[in-house]
Amino acid sequence: MIAPPPRPAAPRLPPLADLHRHLDGSLRPATLKALAAARGVRLPDDIRFFTHMGLDAALARFETTLACLQDPDAVARVADEMCRDAAAEGVTTLEIRFAPRLHRGAPMQRIVDAAIEGIGGRAGLILCALYGDPPDAVRALVDLGRGKAVGLDLAGGPLPAHRWGLMDYREAFAAARAAGLGRTVHAGEGRPPSEIIAAIEHLDAQRIGHGTTLLHDPRALELVIERGVVIEACPTSNVHTGVIERFDAHPLPRWLSLGVRACLNADNTLLSDVNVADEYGAARRMPGMTPALWRRAIEHGHRAAFPRR
Repeated sequence: MIAPPPRPAAPRLPPLADLHRHLDGSLRPATLKALAAARGVRLPDDIRFFTHMGLDAALARFETTLACLQDPDAVARVADEMCRDAAAEGVTTLEIRFAPRLHRGAPMQRIVDAAIEGIGGRAGLILCALYGDPPDAVRALVDLGRGKAVGLDLAGGPLPAHRWGLMDYREAFAAARAAGLGRTVHAGEGRPPSEIIAAIEHLDAQRIGHGTTLLHDPRALELVIERGVVIEACPTSNVHTGVIERFDAHPLPRWLSLGVRACLNADNTLLSDVNVADEYGAARRMPGMTPALWRRAIEHGHRAAFPRR
C-alpha cells in the first residue's frame, strides 16, 4: 500500500499581536467547566457563537461566563491562562480587556488587582466601560485604572433604553487621556459610521473596535487615516454577530490598501472558538490581501499597543 503524501505544513507565522481579547469570552473550555461546577452554574450544551446569531444574542452568552467569574481567584486564573494561551499561539504583544463592574464577588479594586496579578506583566490590561453606564461610573473606572491599566474601552452597544450615550462620556475619556490611559471604543460594529466619527472627535479614541462600517462614509475614512487611528478588526466575531456576511467579505484588505492602520484580533477565543493565529492564517486568503498588506496588519498590531506601566 502506498502511503499518501504528507500534508504541507502551515506557513510559519511571525510574532503576532492581539489587542482586542475579552477576558469573559476567552476562558479555556476545561476552566469554564471547572468554574461552573464550583459555583453551581448550569452550562448550555454549546456556549459558542454561531454564524449570524446577532450582536444581542452574542452578548447574552456572556451571562453564563460571567456567572463563573465573580470572584478574584477565578479572574486571576483566567487572566493567567489567557497569557499562556496567547504565548502558545505566538502572540508577543497582548492586551486583555474586561468590565470590572460585572464581577461582583469582590470590590472592583480587588477584581482589577486580581486581573493584574494573573497577567503578571505579560500583557496590558484595558478596563471596559459599557454603553449605557452613567458618566460618573466611567470616570470612576479611569481613577481605578490609573497607574495599573493601559487603557479605557467603551464596550457592548447602545440600546434605545439607555439614558446615557457615547457623547456623555467625553469628560471621562478626557480624564483617561490626562491620566495617560489609551482610549479605544467599540464603534461602527454594524452601526452607522457616524459612531466612529463621534468616538474619534469627542472621545479622542486612538483605536476603534470592529469599525465594520468605516467605508460607508468618506469622512469617517478620512478622519481615521488623518489621525492614524487603528482599527481592531475581528472578522470571525463579525461573521458571528452578522455584521459581515462572510470572513472573506471583511473589508480588512481594502482598509489596508487605502492606508488605514488595521490589525487582526481574536475578540473571544472561547465563544468564537478562534485565536489570532487562526485569524491571520485565514486572512492570507482574503480577496485583495497581498503578502505586503498582511505583514502590514501584523506591524500595526504591535505598534498600536498602549504603553504598559
